[in-house]
Amino acid sequence: AQAAAGVGGVIKMVQAMRAGVAPRSLHCEVPSPMVDWDSGAVRLLSSRQDWPDTGRPRRAAVSSFGIGGTNAHVILEEPPAVEAEPAADEPTASGTGLPVPLVVSAATPQALRANLDQLADHPVGQPADLARSLLTGRALLAHRAVAVAADRNTLTTALRTATLVTPPRPGRTAVL
Repeated sequence: AQAAAGVGGVIKMVQAMRAGVAPRSLHCEVPSPMVDWDSGAVRLLSSRQDWPDTGRPRRAAVSSFGIGGTNAHVILEEPPAVEAEPAADEPTASGTGLPVPLVVSAATPQALRANLDQLADHPVGQPADLARSLLTGRALLAHRAVAVAADRNTLTTALRTATLVTPPRPGRTAVL
């Protein structure tokens, strides 16, 4: 419970920074007389207040005091603003613009066609990312299709026109 209280305080302040709203101070109805509150810019908040963007990162202190005497203190600083997503035609680290094979599989031909249609209806990310996810995050089942795409613009067409591969018959198989 002690660790959870500290983590809870960190989560609360991170969310406050994101929202631009400083929450009221909890369990501090009467300020400590041991602090000279008039000499600095520090004060307890009796109610939630807007936390305006001043062009500098927002900072907050979080303290957790354990029953066994364990104290934890941390100062959090707002991270720099995240840049916008790259445009669809801009290559990313995993979107090199080179053609990649996308292997889709299913237990039946009907399920395979449904999987291809679903992926074509909702294309997400770059083909290289999708190809990696299909190979490492899904089972390779008997009925397969291979689509080749170089970028998001060709991904939907490639999935709709993918070549279905017939599973090999039992027995000896040779690849030449």
